[in-house]
Amino acid sequence: MNAIASRLTMADERRRAADMDRNDPVLNGLDLASNDYLGLSQHPVVRTAAIEAIDDYGTSARASRLVTGTTRAHHLLESALTERLSHPACVTFSSGYLANIAAVTTLAGPDTLIVSDAHNHASLIDACRLTKASITVVAHNDPSAVETALADRAQTEALVIVESVYSVLGDAADLPRLLQLCARYDALLLVDEAHGIGVAGVEAHSGMGAAAGLSEHRDRLVVTATLSKSLGSQGGALLGSELIRDAAVNTARSFIFDTGLAPANAAAAHAALGLITSDRVASMAGARNALATALEVPVPAGAVLSVPMPTPESGVRARALLRQEGILVGCFRPPSVPDGITRVRPTARAGLSPDELAHACERVRAITEACVAEAG
Repeated sequence: MNAIASRLTMADERRRAADMDRNDPVLNGLDLASNDYLGLSQHPVVRTAAIEAIDDYGTSARASRLVTGTTRAHHLLESALTERLSHPACVTFSSGYLANIAAVTTLAGPDTLIVSDAHNHASLIDACRLTKASITVVAHNDPSAVETALADRAQTEALVIVESVYSVLGDAADLPRLLQLCARYDALLLVDEAHGIGVAGVEAHSGMGAAAGLSEHRDRLVVTATLSKSLGSQGGALLGSELIRDAAVNTARSFIFDTGLAPANAAAAHAALGLITSDRVASMAGARNALATALEVPVPAGAVLSVPMPTPESGVRARALLRQEGILVGCFRPPSVPDGITRVRPTARAGLSPDELAHACERVRAITEACVAEAG
């Protein structure tokens, strides 16, 4: 066995001994685990749009967007995103991960201080590491810590990076306060709206994301989004000024050297965008509120609910028992959780029937409570 294989084997043995090994099973059941918050991935209009795009363009973009990978489907989606999310310009990517890589590496230079929330997604953490900027990680959801970092910086430029709705705790960033700080200290705010699009909005049930109503601050605001959650497709987007779009197209390696977003995914996301209605968002919100009440956890800003568990084993057991009953929930545990606390993670979804929702509320509560009691 070579040295690399030996190291990987030892790591695998440690994971298995700690019951921390991951796998990727094929699952069927009542879906309270995926990020298809509005249930649009199976909507007939979305599916038809994808099928028609395959008929028109084939199954792949076939090349980088700068070669032959740009189609009318890409331009239609980007135009619709700029209109619905209230930004001047947009460019799409083959994943939300790559959109975040592009955003951070485009915006941060050698004389930039990056101020990054401690609970930011791995894609944002990796993006920061790819820059030559100085990086300060601040306490989660703490505007005072952000202000201290901005006020004390030695760098000319500053980039504050947050998520509008955080994927583990389900809590929301205070975007108006952060924008005030960015204006005061001459900084730019980058907001990852992955878990905000389709479920959050300044106006009740607008679904256009937590940052959508802040367009008057667009000179300080840049947004990334994913197409794979509420939009029921695949891919990512970067929204901001024409200057920022142009910079990303010309300098972001995750755009230049990547095969473009598949046209079928672009068309599906475009169709889904037109189906985000107040009624659909309200349906998701109703399911979220019912689950939060049943599980006795705070009502989250988005669709992600977080049920703390005493041990990783208790969380894994709760997930397994629910699977046996045909209910799918997530389980986040170390090292994937930023605060080291294992959580059962149900996600709310539009379109659940009253019977499905009532059954899910009762069984998730009963099983999580039983697993907590077993753990002592």
